[in-house]
Amino acid sequence: MARPAAGRRPAHRLAADLALLLTAAAFCLPLAWVLLSSVDPDAGLTVKAPDGLTLGNFDAVLTADVTFRPLLNSLILCGGGTALTVACAALAAYPLSRFRSRLNRPFLLAVLFATGLPITAIMVPVYALFVQIDLIDTVQGTIMFFAASQLPFAIWLMKNFMDGVPKELEEAAWTDGASTLQSLTRIVLPLMGPGVAVVTVFSFVMMWGNFFVPFMLLLTPDRMPASVSINEFFGNRGMVAYGQLAAFSVVYSTPVILLYVLIARRLGSGFALGGAVKG
Repeated sequence: MARPAAGRRPAHRLAADLALLLTAAAFCLPLAWVLLSSVDPDAGLTVKAPDGLTLGNFDAVLTADVTFRPLLNSLILCGGGTALTVACAALAAYPLSRFRSRLNRPFLLAVLFATGLPITAIMVPVYALFVQIDLIDTVQGTIMFFAASQLPFAIWLMKNFMDGVPKELEEAAWTDGASTLQSLTRIVLPLMGPGVAVVTVFSFVMMWGNFFVPFMLLLTPDRMPASVSINEFFGNRGMVAYGQLAAFSVVYSTPVILLYVLIARRLGSGFALGGAVKG
């Protein structure tokens, strides 16, 4: 009876490997199209090796109006929104992690429910509210809404990471006269560096690729981020500059890749708490 089971095992592994290869191809083909089309003078919708290499697509998009100003706007919006999200998430997650209350669970469930709300369902009342309080077409208003939209999931993530930091370390700091805010900023946050890195990357990436929010809240073309200005490459009557679109996509993806590379070491470093907990 053991031989048929052993004989079926390679078939199961082969099917699993084939499924993984198909999944990898589904992710790699769009990336291959972007990379190949960015240097292809006759780029189209098909994935193919270019007949000749050219940097003309990059020369066409690397201008102030097409790329540099929208990228700067994106960095301001997403960087400001990420910083505000991380700061507010840390302040909100700290009491949820360190203090026990009968309201903790209902609050966390409400936060979890907020993460499931589609952004399109709340944009109409948000737009009306921003018009009333004169925040429409403002960078600060868009940054605040970016942060508010990412805050529920950021609080949930931050709280889970914060639970892994022993409270005994803070008690020792309190004995030495440290305040609650000092123990948070000098002990808890440095020890949960991977958690802060995860929240930072997640928040920044979600804001960086967001088209709908800045498209609705910003009206001035000079304030539009790159996620909105990329729509300019889709011309009228179905005409699309595929080579320039691919070149812009490569440049547009660079800040996110650099952010991940810069903090990848923290993402895999884990919590170095060995020997720190008092006996």
